[in-house]
Amino acid sequence: MKQFRLFIIGSLCFLLFVSFSYLVHKDFFSQFDFDTTVRLQDNIARRFDASFSFLSDIGAFEIMLGVLIIFLIFLRKIRGIFTLGFFGLFHLIELYGKFFVDHLPPPEFMLRTERILNFPQYHIRLENSYPSGHAGRAAFLTILIGLLVWRSKKISPMLKILILGFLITYDIAMFVSRIYLGEHWASDVIGGAILGASLGILSMVLL
Repeated sequence: MKQFRLFIIGSLCFLLFVSFSYLVHKDFFSQFDFDTTVRLQDNIARRFDASFSFLSDIGAFEIMLGVLIIFLIFLRKIRGIFTLGFFGLFHLIELYGKFFVDHLPPPEFMLRTERILNFPQYHIRLENSYPSGHAGRAAFLTILIGLLVWRSKKISPMLKILILGFLITYDIAMFVSRIYLGEHWASDVIGGAILGASLGILSMVLL
C-alpha cells in the first residue's frame, strides 16, 4: 500500500510538472520570474556570490551522480539500479525541456556566477533554460534520501529531524542560488524541482 501511495503521489507530481511546463512555454510567469530575480539580487549581498557559486559546482551532474552511486552502494540493494535509471530519465526530460520549451535564460547582465572548483564537467549549453538541472538533481536526491531516512527504524527520531532539516536547508539554498546568480528564472527552478521530486518519489516505489 505504501508503494502504491508513492506511485500515485509521484505520478501526480509528474503531471503537475507537465502542466507547469505548458504555462512556462506560454510565458505565463514572465513578470514573476523577473521580479523574483530582481528582489533576490537587490536584497542579498554580493559577498555571497562565492558561496552560492560553490553550490553550483557541487550541484553539477558528475558530483551528484557520484553521491547517488555511493549512497546506493551503502544501501546494498540491487534494485538501486532502477534509481540510477530514474536519475538518467530526469536528464533526458531536462534536455527535452531545454530543446522544446521556449524559455530563454536571464540576460547576461544578471549573471553573478564565479568559478570556484576547477574540475572537468560535462556541460551542454542550450538556448533555453527550462527546467533547472541543478534544482532537479537536488530535489531528486533529497527526496530519495529523505524518504529512506524517514522510514528507517535504525535512525533515532532526533537524528531524523537533523538529517531532514539539513536536506531542506540544502534544497532551499540550491534553489535560491540558481535564481540569485542569474543562472535560471524562478519558474526554471520550480519546474526542475517538481520534476526531480516526482522521479525521486517514483524511484522509491522500486526500492
